[in-house]
Amino acid sequence: MLLWNWSNCCVDSRNMKLYKYHGAGNDFLLADNRDGRIRLNPEQIRRVCDRHLGIGSDGLMLLDSSNALDFRMQFFNPDGSSGMMCGNGGRCIAAFAARMGVEPREGRFEFEAPDGPHTAVFLGGDAGSRVRTVRLKMRDVSGITRYDDESAYFLDTGTRHLVKFVTGLSDYPVLSEGRRLRWDPRFAPVGINVNFVETRDRILRIRTFEKGVEDETLACGTGIVAAAMAACYRDIPGTSGSGGSISYTVQAAVSDLQVDFTPSAEGEPFRATEVWLTGPATFVAGVEIML
Repeated sequence: MLLWNWSNCCVDSRNMKLYKYHGAGNDFLLADNRDGRIRLNPEQIRRVCDRHLGIGSDGLMLLDSSNALDFRMQFFNPDGSSGMMCGNGGRCIAAFAARMGVEPREGRFEFEAPDGPHTAVFLGGDAGSRVRTVRLKMRDVSGITRYDDESAYFLDTGTRHLVKFVTGLSDYPVLSEGRRLRWDPRFAPVGINVNFVETRDRILRIRTFEKGVEDETLACGTGIVAAAMAACYRDIPGTSGSGGSISYTVQAAVSDLQVDFTPSAEGEPFRATEVWLTGPATFVAGVEIML
């Protein structure tokens, strides 16, 4: 356990325990805030997420209580910004909630997130397992905008994403192109996450530049969902399922994930319903900040 001095972190407490998880390499710090005692400002979040001066992560989440559902998820980018959904974070906070003693109902949680309610289904393991596979229901998605000059597609899967199809992904200049598109005036003032996707053997390979992190991350859950939907819109074949559903395997840096959804009928405006993201949620370690 790491003991690290960090003053003025939270209210009515002399220490705060953080738990580190990663979802397909997308890493997060989580804290149990069901008693409502933890209050963090953006500067504190930036300090603890800093990979050189802090503990380091792609984001920080608080497990809050909920009056209506099993719990509420608060998500913060490492720059301190908030208000968006995180698909990998959603799987991780479900595994964390179980570890903290929140009891799933029939193997699933219903929880609140910044973009609305979500369902998380455990596909194996128990609350003490280091790695759990979680199937996370994402929000329905309506609308997609094509940018022919970039061979790219914009859509909002709980967070704003641009999906750009490229060749030579392994050597692609993700940082420079990601920064350019993240700050493109067409997406101002909010900005956008940028996903670079290459198709190989019916698998979508992906690399993502995330705003808020302002760097490439090893995976982005909402970006992976966006990539699968853009592939469907582009008529890249996936695996057909029952009831008109379609499935895509998306290969991030360290894990493969699966996206399932039911697209609207051909000729209709794009819409995706029954959207699910399946992948691992891995517990790494616990650290304690002493005040």
